[in-house]
Amino acid sequence: MPCNKDLIRSLQKNGRITTPKVAEAMDQIDRGIFVPEGESPYMDYPVPIGYNATISAPHMHAICLELLKDHLQPGNHVLDVGAGTGYLTAIFALMVGESGRSVGVEHIPELTAKAIENVQKSKAACLLDTGSLSLQTGDGREGFPEHAPYDAIHVGAAAPSIPVALIDQLKPGGRMVIPVGQLFQDLIVLDKDSKGDVKKSEYTSVRYVPLTDRQSQLGKAS
Repeated sequence: MPCNKDLIRSLQKNGRITTPKVAEAMDQIDRGIFVPEGESPYMDYPVPIGYNATISAPHMHAICLELLKDHLQPGNHVLDVGAGTGYLTAIFALMVGESGRSVGVEHIPELTAKAIENVQKSKAACLLDTGSLSLQTGDGREGFPEHAPYDAIHVGAAAPSIPVALIDQLKPGGRMVIPVGQLFQDLIVLDKDSKGDVKKSEYTSVRYVPLTDRQSQLGKAS
């Protein structure tokens, strides 16, 4: 049976993981803890996690970690919008350490509760206990101002445009990675310079679930 180390080796072989820093970070958090029972956690494809949400394919996590790695230094603050099962929030937490802050935001309360449960089984559990890692229920499009500004922001669902609140909460010198579009999407890398000016570039074409409100995600009338 494949294991987490097999997944890391495969991602390295395929060129998705290109640095030791990202390999080490992904190796510390076992994806199997964060994937629903009965699914295949170490295969490179997205997995449904309920509530019309998914945990992204491992190669997308690797790509985003490589893009953000220089902004995930000890003591930095990172925001994970659409935290889902808490997988990337936990990896971010280990990378910024106890002196940093990793905040995951998820608008489905049941997913937030499950994410906390998952993290408690992982190597990031101690950071949850100290408060360096937190998982919050809320509208991720509004960010999480309490711990802003953020050195890094990851958005795990596609927005039709980049939410202004997230740009505002990005620290000068920081970077955001966000899928943008509706049916067809691009993974956008947004960098904010020391003056607060932003520069956007398209990294690759992607396919994510939409970043929307709770009622729309659950298929209910608002």
